[in-house]
Parts: sequence; structure tokens; C-alpha cells
Amino acid sequence: MKKRFLLLSVLTFALALSGCATRTNMALQDDAAPLTEKSKPVFLLTATIKNVYRPTYQPQLRVVHVEKPGAKEAADHLNFIMDEKAKQETGSVESGNSYLLRLELEPGQYELRGLTSFAGSFPIHAAFFAPIHSSLEVSGNGVFYLGHIAATVRERQGNEFKAGPSIPLLDQAVAGASGGTFDVVITDQFEVDERAFRAKFPALAGVPIKKAILPAFDRAKAQQWWEAH
Repeated sequence: MKKRFLLLSVLTFALALSGCATRTNMALQDDAAPLTEKSKPVFLLTATIKNVYRPTYQPQLRVVHVEKPGAKEAADHLNFIMDEKAKQETGSVESGNSYLLRLELEPGQYELRGLTSFAGSFPIHAAFFAPIHSSLEVSGNGVFYLGHIAATVRERQGNEFKAGPSIPLLDQAVAGASGGTFDVVITDQFEVDERAFRAKFPALAGVPIKKAILPAFDRAKAQQWWEAH
């Protein structure tokens, strides 16, 4: 019951963030369904979310937000929901939480908007949003590696974008969401990440994985988006 309440709270925040959205499952959930030449394009990336500002409250990723340009309808907002296969063991609380993300997309133009996470335990429940704002072009079949996203919450300075909404005031403040901001770094960790994906997802056996590393995080763009929303 408690887990259902926490998940509902985070999904409510995620829907409020993106308006009406389409709930979408991660790719590669069925180990018995190998990829073929006719399979839809699949994009792989890893993410580590860590809170060094209030380390007791380490965010747990719940939703990856992907949008089509100028998104207006629910079908233009894709909320990729975490599954049991996404979580990786990091070894300690201080290491944050790491994930293997798999996005199956139709050909077209997209924006990888950001990551919604949850942190806390009763009575504190806080929501975080790590901005990404990276353009993504999908054309042709195959499996593509987008890189590793390190999103770290630190104390906010001046008018920097917040790591989460301000309300509820107590929860967001205690967990560091409203008083913190995200530093986001995107890197190429292909050798390590490829091994992790192939070890966990049999459907990737014998399938080549091509690099399509996301551009560096644009903090000014993230700030402008936050101020406009």
C-alpha cells in the first residue's frame, strides 16, 4: 500500500509536469523476444542520480520524459516508466541510484526532456526533476547508445533552477529538492555500459549497438525552460 501511494504521488507530479501524457514501458522487457531487422529503433542510456546536498534523501528514478517538438496532445508526451530491470546496484547510499534505460521510439524528432525521481520515507515524500533537454532524431532501425547521464543535486545558488517543485514546502525543503539544483554531466561510458546492457538483456545477443552520444548538457537552456514553466 505504501509503495503504491509513493508511486502515485510521483506519477501525479510527472503528469503535472508534462500535462496529459502517454504511459510507456521500457523496451527489452521480454527476454524471449529477440530484436530483428524489423524491430523499432531502441535507444540505450544509463543514468545515475545522486543527492550530495541532502544525502539522506537519494532520488529514485520513476519516469523518463520524452516529447515530440511542439507537443500538445497526450500522444506527443511519452512517459517511460521504470521497471524492475532498470535498477542497478551501486553499493552504497552515497553512490546514489543508477539505471539502465531503454527507449523504443518511432522514427521522428524528439526531445529528451528530463528525469522525474522520488526520495523519502514517511512522513517526508519529495519529488525531483533533472532537466536534460536534448534533441533526439530517430531514423532507421537499430540499437543506439546515447551515453551516461550523471545528475547530482547540490545546494542551489541565487536564481538557479530548482531540483524540484517548491510544494509541498516542508517535504521539498527537507529532502533538498527546493533548496537544491541539479548538475548534469553527459559522458560516453560505452565499454562499461555495453557490458551491463548485454549481461542483463538477452535480446541484445548478437545485435550491434551503435554510438549516438547526446550533446553536452546546456545549463542555460535548462534555466530558460525552468523560468518559463
